[in-house]
Order: sequence, then C-alpha cells, then structure tokens
Amino acid sequence: MSKVKKAMPAIPKFDSEEQEREPLTSHDSTDYVNWQQARRVKLPNLRPTTRTISIRLPVSMIESLQVLANKRDVPYQSLLKMYVADRIEEELRSAGAPHQS
Repeated sequence: MSKVKKAMPAIPKFDSEEQEREPLTSHDSTDYVNWQQARRVKLPNLRPTTRTISIRLPVSMIESLQVLANKRDVPYQSLLKMYVADRIEEELRSAGAPHQS
C-alpha cells in the first residue's frame, strides 16, 4: 500500500507578529509542517537558562579563587563556574553517563 503525500500549503507571510499569532490559534501546525521529517537542531550560540544560587564558601577559598582568576584575567565567579563544569563533566565521564553540552 503506497502512502499519498499530502501537499503542504505555503506558510503565509505576515506584516507583524500580531498577524502571525492569530492563525496559530485557529490552525494546526501539521497543516503546514510535516513533523515526521523534523530534525533536532543545536543552537550553540544561545546562552543556557541560568538560575541564581547562594553558596557559602570560606573567605580564604574565595580569596584564593580571586587570585587564580586574576592570573587568568577572568572574573572569579566565571572561573568557579568553569571549575564546577569541568568537575561535573569528569564525574559524568567516569560514571559512563552521556556527555551533554
């Protein structure tokens, strides 16, 4: 039994975001997009969503971190994030978990 391909109508052009929003409330996206052929896309230049946390560290540890960060000419909080990210990656790799970026 052969499958008949349904012709997809062209996606209309809109002058504004408001005009674009209206049809989305009354039409199904499958009328315009074949989701069976969709592929996952990586967008490497997007910044990941961040969440602020509070962590208490000994003053001496922060001072040492600031010295190391100053040698690398980066903010100490950025250096701390790099250290944490490296350690997480190392732990996941040793546990055999897949790498996520």
